[in-house]
Amino acid sequence: MTRKQEIIEKALTFIGAAPKGIRYTMLVEKISAALPDIPKNTIHGTVWNLEIQLPDKVIKPARGLYLLTKYGDTSGQDTASKPSPKVKEEEFYESFADWLVNELEECTKAIPVGGNIFKDKWGTPDVIGIREPRKSDIVKMPTEIVSAEIKLDANGLITAFGQACAYRLFSHKSYIVVPLNSSEDDIARLDTLARIFGIGLILFNASDPKSPEFEIRVRAAKYEPDMFYVNRSMKLIEDELLT
Repeated sequence: MTRKQEIIEKALTFIGAAPKGIRYTMLVEKISAALPDIPKNTIHGTVWNLEIQLPDKVIKPARGLYLLTKYGDTSGQDTASKPSPKVKEEEFYESFADWLVNELEECTKAIPVGGNIFKDKWGTPDVIGIREPRKSDIVKMPTEIVSAEIKLDANGLITAFGQACAYRLFSHKSYIVVPLNSSEDDIARLDTLARIFGIGLILFNASDPKSPEFEIRVRAAKYEPDMFYVNRSMKLIEDELLT
């Protein structure tokens, strides 16, 4: 058996042992540990395009993720662990609002909103924040509006992303907040889309409202919203957000 054959055999073993897929770096590390006499560069050179060498056995559902073809259907919605039915999205609104202010420091004030306060088919953000200059600031920055859409159900991530995009009508920055245990494929796609459209991406522990462990994946880019929609939306929540 040649070195290449040994590497491929080990690779298929490790990929097969991971029904949800295995990351490239981890795969190389495992093969290297199992075949210490083979240089790591040789391993890299063999496994980097396994999905092309073995299209009937290996697929790459997301960047850097290898999966056996027979597990291909499990890379989508069914692999994402679902939160307990007792947990509701509303339970995360306040903690995320606090996180926006104190940890991410994107806002000077943020409030939970949700529901249908905006009475608009384009949706109402779950959390809205405002960033205003502080009295101590030497250089005063313009006021900014930050909106966020929080989603517990992995089946609704596409809709949530569309909503986050729509919030840019009246927001300088917009975030989508999704469960950390969403499928690798979903997170990879959202990561790419977030960078293309300038939407911020946050991952969090969707099973425990007391310990959400928000983690930034992509920071939102700043855009100038349409001031007509800014004023129309802010008028509905000015007493809560602007005082």
